[in-house]
Amino acid sequence: MQALTVHPLQAKSAEVSSVPDPNPGEGSILVRGRLLGVCGTDIDIVGGNYGWSPEGTDRLILGHESFGEVLEAPTDSGFSPGDLVVGIVRRPDPVPCSACAVNAWDFCDNGEYTERGIKSRHGYGSQHWRVEPEFAIRVDASLGDAAVLVEPTSVVAKAWEQTEILGRRTPRPARTVLVTGAGPIGLLAALLGHQRGLDVHVFDQMASGTKPELVKQLGATYHYGTIAELKVRPDIVIECTGYGPLVFDLPNIVAPDGIICLTGISSGSHALSQDPSAINKELVLQNTVVFGSVNASRDNYLQAASALAKADIRWLSKLISRRVPLSRALDALDRQADDVKVVIDLTA
Repeated sequence: MQALTVHPLQAKSAEVSSVPDPNPGEGSILVRGRLLGVCGTDIDIVGGNYGWSPEGTDRLILGHESFGEVLEAPTDSGFSPGDLVVGIVRRPDPVPCSACAVNAWDFCDNGEYTERGIKSRHGYGSQHWRVEPEFAIRVDASLGDAAVLVEPTSVVAKAWEQTEILGRRTPRPARTVLVTGAGPIGLLAALLGHQRGLDVHVFDQMASGTKPELVKQLGATYHYGTIAELKVRPDIVIECTGYGPLVFDLPNIVAPDGIICLTGISSGSHALSQDPSAINKELVLQNTVVFGSVNASRDNYLQAASALAKADIRWLSKLISRRVPLSRALDALDRQADDVKVVIDLTA
């Protein structure tokens, strides 16, 4: 079969090539891959900045944003041929740590977890792949190709889950959320904020184009320019850019008792333009919480699938801005100015 593979930590090593059919040891459910989402993590791996191949191999099958159709499944698995599924990315460490022992692998505390398409396990970027029943999520057929958005939505589902847990510390309910970044993660974070009935604002740098239009179609308010010019005092900030200077500006604009959730990571380094002591003072005196959130649990995947099933499918479909056949998969890794979510068609 054909797959998108890369030699981790070796730039410009990505290629589409023939690989053996998936090993039954990777899971009892056999899936025909339909779509593979591409994100910044994939681009970092292809750039030679990140990634680990499975033990005993020098190449990694890329891809963690999956969507496919079940071809074979054991009768006692809960799945049947024809079911539409996505695969969970992370697997618990073998020790296991206290978190992984209770299936909270997204909180793994020893770093020995593995991840499909990222760390020591082949990904979903192949024409066929296997998955264990406990790491497969059935999706509603009405989602169609938008089911490929389940994995990135699971990331923001966890971010919202943890934000709401922290929000119980104060008697005043949150009313306003600011999402920084209008990429796929930011737009999906805005969607989940909108579904919670909050006043949603999205901040990005594009003055016009697809992303501002998608924000407006969601019923949210779009802002661009500088964060200092923002006229909103949000109770919650979901930060999706990873841009350090912006992150350190957020304590200045969040409301008292506010929560800032960091979901983005960017490469490179930036000089700190603010006095750390002043930032500390602002956080303490305003009862501000700042926390990071990464990966997702099985429950978060289920939350994501449910949230997408409730969304306007016409809006979700617009998030998929470019489709590239597997035979030209490398084209999907070259970002274009108006890209939102680029997907690889594993059937073409």
